[in-house]
Amino acid sequence: MQAYEREAESSANVPPAPVFVARGLTKVYGSGDSQVTALKNVDLDIRQGEFIVLLGPSGSGKSTLLNILGGLDAPTSGSAKWRDHQLTGAGDDELTTYRREHVGFVFQFYNLIPSLSVEENVRLVAQIASDPMDPRQALELVGLSHRARHFPSQLSGGEQQRVAVARAIVKRPDILLCDEPTGALDVDTGRMVLAAIAKVNAQLGTTTIVITHNSAIAGMADRVLRLSGGRIVKEEPNPNRIAADDVQW
Repeated sequence: MQAYEREAESSANVPPAPVFVARGLTKVYGSGDSQVTALKNVDLDIRQGEFIVLLGPSGSGKSTLLNILGGLDAPTSGSAKWRDHQLTGAGDDELTTYRREHVGFVFQFYNLIPSLSVEENVRLVAQIASDPMDPRQALELVGLSHRARHFPSQLSGGEQQRVAVARAIVKRPDILLCDEPTGALDVDTGRMVLAAIAKVNAQLGTTTIVITHNSAIAGMADRVLRLSGGRIVKEEPNPNRIAADDVQW
């Protein structure tokens, strides 16, 4: 992973150059009477190390936007790039390399392999990375090194989700994309997962994007993007970020 640099906020307060640049992103599914437009002409810049929260109702385009930025989907029109990687127009091999080397994903459901221990689940991803951290280090970052030899069935839902975070970050990704990471959790376990994600963002400088229906989580973000009808309808900088323990819902 490239060194974390928030350095560019110099005495002139010039912001660093964006690492994600999207212009005119439009995504249309289906055709004819069944056609659905998920994104409509979205422009977006995201800077290194930002913690972004995407808010909006179901069908507003949040997951489609996240999937395009993560190289899991392609827009119908428009462009998106990460640093010098052109994501639009890239072939399957290029996108696979981009995801493997630069992107960590955390989804609402943990998808851990039940027959493997916690450490073995994390080690699976480390084995395909070019410069991974030790799996125990990744588990330490999310507060679960003491559970390394346990199996998923022996963990709570919040612990399984934190293992999923460790699995996503063990390869030292530049980007962490989280789609409703607390959607299946209660308040207390959700806060633990959010604290783990925030710690990764702060300590590793990982550019982090979190999709949620929960507007309370927006207080943790550097910037909140509200989507509706496939468009970014509001952008809210947040100069006073709160800790996960202070999130109320």
